[in-house]
Amino acid sequence: MDHIDFLGTPIPNAGPVFFVALAIHITAGITCVSCGAIAALTGKASPRHRRFGRVYLWAWAVVYLTLTVMSAIRWRENVHLFVIGSLGFTAALTGYANRRHRPDIHILAMGASYVLLLTGFYVDNGPHLPLWDRLPTVAYWLLPALIGSPLIARAIARRRHRREPAQA
Repeated sequence: MDHIDFLGTPIPNAGPVFFVALAIHITAGITCVSCGAIAALTGKASPRHRRFGRVYLWAWAVVYLTLTVMSAIRWRENVHLFVIGSLGFTAALTGYANRRHRPDIHILAMGASYVLLLTGFYVDNGPHLPLWDRLPTVAYWLLPALIGSPLIARAIARRRHRREPAQA
């Protein structure tokens, strides 16, 4: 058997190292999704935004580390996910590095890292999820960006609007 069926989702039967990496990967991914959303929805520069943002970045590091392990084990099947993850983690690091002095870059890069996180999830799992399994494959690749891009643009525009001096 080349996979194990878990709640309707096929899990590759690629040995114990892969399975442990996958379990840690799922936990870190859920942490990323929840902490990223909280950080995005809280006041910028608030202690809560910084705390959840830091957890988001560290969880992304764990997602990337476990993705690298799983990709090394199943390169042919995972190379596209490794590329998405590499771009996403690079975006998260870029966003973090620009958090103080270039806030527009911070917002853009952190938003892109979140979009790429979701893209990787849906590309890999969309065909096995209720309702998502009815969508064409291209939707898994495009929907996160189609939904996320306007939200990122709105966040940047709102930040710029708050910084403009009042017109007399």
